[in-house]
Amino acid sequence: MSDENKIWLSSPHMGGAELDYVRQAFESNWIAPLGPQLDAFEKELAAYLGAKAAAALSSGTAALHLALLLLGVSPGDRVLVSSFTFVASASPIKYCGAEPVFVDSESSTWNMSPVHLESAIKSCVKQGKKPKAAVLVDLYGMPCSFRELQAVCEKYDIPIIEDAAEGLGSSYAGRKLGTFGVLGVLSFNGNKMITTSGGGALVSDDSELLARAQFLATQARDSAPHYQHSVIGYNYRMSNILAAIGRGQLEVLDSHVAARRANYQFYLDNLAKRDGISMLAEPEASISNRWLSCILVDPTKTGGKSAEDVRLHLEQHNVESRPLWKPLHLQPVFAENQYFGDGTCEELFAEGLCLPSGSSLREEDLGRISTLILNYLD
Repeated sequence: MSDENKIWLSSPHMGGAELDYVRQAFESNWIAPLGPQLDAFEKELAAYLGAKAAAALSSGTAALHLALLLLGVSPGDRVLVSSFTFVASASPIKYCGAEPVFVDSESSTWNMSPVHLESAIKSCVKQGKKPKAAVLVDLYGMPCSFRELQAVCEKYDIPIIEDAAEGLGSSYAGRKLGTFGVLGVLSFNGNKMITTSGGGALVSDDSELLARAQFLATQARDSAPHYQHSVIGYNYRMSNILAAIGRGQLEVLDSHVAARRANYQFYLDNLAKRDGISMLAEPEASISNRWLSCILVDPTKTGGKSAEDVRLHLEQHNVESRPLWKPLHLQPVFAENQYFGDGTCEELFAEGLCLPSGSSLREEDLGRISTLILNYLD
């Protein structure tokens, strides 16, 4: 292992105002789960996205779980979801007792293929199990092909939940990600575009749905002087302290996007010129936050050296990188679930590698990473 400083994949990056907002919470003694910082964060988040309302929650996973419940997903239902994504895009479907139906990617965005989506819907309908919802994931910050995907879902009257956990700050056709579904899901985990240490949010233009989400997220307590509950609720609300961090982070979100897009451009300029390395371009109308910059390594053009070989080489030199998401239909826990596709996401998994992409990376860090890769492949 190298004695050089560790370069992490995607580290938290504070902007400075976070501590001021946290101090306000302490000085006002709003240390309880709810409070003015939480209220302000939700309003500021909704305003940034151009949405009517946002509910700040304990995690993106919690947000997706509530979204599914709000759309009436229940035991025995089927829900369409990308196979090429993190497990949290599908696990909440199982929380509801429903079954995920996995859909392959398209090569132009790495997100859900509209063609395979329609095949999956037709098959489910033929089996008498029309899907209750479709979860569209904005992988690595790249917008989905929303125009085509929305047309398919509208054709079959299937509501969309947008999993924009990796997509905050990205846009499609001039519209911020997180706003393309009946409900949108965000994540503020430590490695995301902005962080609240842990946390997430649910976004919607349907204020009634968001009010219901907030009710369910606070243990579904009825309006009464005593503790009364008519339905099962959850302890899913974000704390006032974490929301204070989020307010400071939201102020530097655009600069984080700019920094990560610059990281991508550096890698593109320095790595993609090498035969055997390619990177995902932005389709028309899409602006990606480039949450993670990813490369594809073709072993037939690199003397047999694979993405995994590159990862291990970087690891030896104290640089963290990570394979692309292993498709969910290949995960043991989902071995019995249906999958519709032609293997595109499997090929991406086999050849893909996520490179360090944090917004606090220095150009010398990027240069070190690029040199390590190029020297190893030459």
